[in-house]
Amino acid sequence: MQRLRDLSRLVEAVFNELSESFGEYQKRRGLDCVSGCGACCNNPAIEATPLEMLPLALRLYDEGRAEQVFAELEIYSGFACYHFQRASLDGSQGQCGVYQERPAICRMFGAAGYGGKDGKIQISTCKPIKATHPQQYADSLIAMESDPPPMLRHGKERVKQLDYDLGKQDMPINQALKYVLEKVMMQAYFFGADDPHGWDDGSRVA
Repeated sequence: MQRLRDLSRLVEAVFNELSESFGEYQKRRGLDCVSGCGACCNNPAIEATPLEMLPLALRLYDEGRAEQVFAELEIYSGFACYHFQRASLDGSQGQCGVYQERPAICRMFGAAGYGGKDGKIQISTCKPIKATHPQQYADSLIAMESDPPPMLRHGKERVKQLDYDLGKQDMPINQALKYVLEKVMMQAYFFGADDPHGWDDGSRVA
């Protein structure tokens, strides 16, 4: 498990870098997320890698909640991220219940660049931000060349390169958490919670 914990610390370090770089651009351009908005969290199809969910999975394990959350995810059919705390019936309002451990996509979306079909950089700005900050959005498009947004692809790659096995595949966010929770529990069961060699890199022979 120690290798998992070491890996988690590396992931958290990249998370901090992403929060700083993407957050700085978002504030500079005036494209802050709308307070209490649940538009993104209300979509369970948002994808993350299991690696992005590792810090959260380890916290749930340390709190003795890993098995409970895993079992709930097995039967969860909600229309939102499992940890989204709705404040309205339709889910348009709410907040993240695991904000400190939120995955990379949640730290970047709203003010991230991506390549459009024509090869030009676009901004991944959601409808609520565009509606709330129309002038700031328009100004950001005009300033695209002189003040380009940090790229979503680069941010994702910064995390993925830390571990091939857990970072190779994006999947719906609830599925990604379930996948890595199972990994954590299996490592703890077979190798012990504090075994420094408890990371299965595929080279171990049963």
